[in-house]
Amino acid sequence: MQPLILGLAGLTLGDEERALFRAADPAGYILFKRNIDSPDQVRALTAGLRDLAGRDVPILIDQEGGRVARLRPPHWPEFPTGERFGHLYDVAPITAIEACRLNALALAALLRDLGINVDCLPLLDVRDVGAHDIIGDRSFGAEPMLVSALGRAVLDGFRLGGICGVVKHIPGHGRALADSHLELPVVSASREELERDFEPFRRLADAPMAMTAHITYTAIDADRCATLSPIVIDLIRQDIGFAGLLMSDDLGMHALGNPQSGGHPPGSNALADFGARALACLDAGCDIALHCSGDFHEMRAITEAAPMMSDAAATRLAAAMAWMGPGDGTPAAEWAQARDMLLALG
Repeated sequence: MQPLILGLAGLTLGDEERALFRAADPAGYILFKRNIDSPDQVRALTAGLRDLAGRDVPILIDQEGGRVARLRPPHWPEFPTGERFGHLYDVAPITAIEACRLNALALAALLRDLGINVDCLPLLDVRDVGAHDIIGDRSFGAEPMLVSALGRAVLDGFRLGGICGVVKHIPGHGRALADSHLELPVVSASREELERDFEPFRRLADAPMAMTAHITYTAIDADRCATLSPIVIDLIRQDIGFAGLLMSDDLGMHALGNPQSGGHPPGSNALADFGARALACLDAGCDIALHCSGDFHEMRAITEAAPMMSDAAATRLAAAMAWMGPGDGTPAAEWAQARDMLLALG
């Protein structure tokens, strides 16, 4: 098994993709809007990925609610933003926690029905005044305790509902003044100031999976972004205390295409560089490199460069997959209806 989570190009597996995935045996896959058409089509695609892997392979999706949702109407309902639950928390904290748990149960039921078993949620980034809106209403709010409580409710709902959660973007994306999809954000806050960002991740350090932030924190490592920094990864493991499966954010984001990030050596070939990016994040201490675009040439470069998965990473992956419960078969609509009754109280 290679320590990779890979995307795919379209609605079905192509012959070249099938051959590449069979040879590389990536640890998992991630789906995007380009891979989604109808419920039956998604079920066939996820079943095909499992048959190809020969195991209960992790199949990820970003289904947060609001503007970050790969599953959309008319086949699937809209889900609330994280901010909605944060606003309710300001009025009625216990009600908000339960509404958030019910929302996670609805998400879990919807995803399990499609053969998807990992949602890249909860987002634990603490919102910061004046920061770039890439986080914005995706965040639960600006208070670490609020973010921690609602993040815990998401994980509780996912576990009961039978899917795995991924806390992101560790150690914190809330202060970023730029969109890491487009450029490398540099955060100059002091180590003491960053404690506010770290707190939710520390409180939820027992989460099964986490995703790194493509951000340079000058107070920790001024030369490398978190994903590529052994210093930041050590902080995540030792100081924050996260012991679960640690994956990079997407290798294709332009934050890693900036020479300052340490991920784009001057003069390097653009395709060969994807192999270098994968190796750099793995060498820094990430368990898994994530590549989302489904671009075949980029994936081939990554699979040619990547090593076999380490025993420690394989153990963490197995623990994460064992973390989720069996689910109880309650339809997503029932959980969503109960959620909406509580949200209406706010």
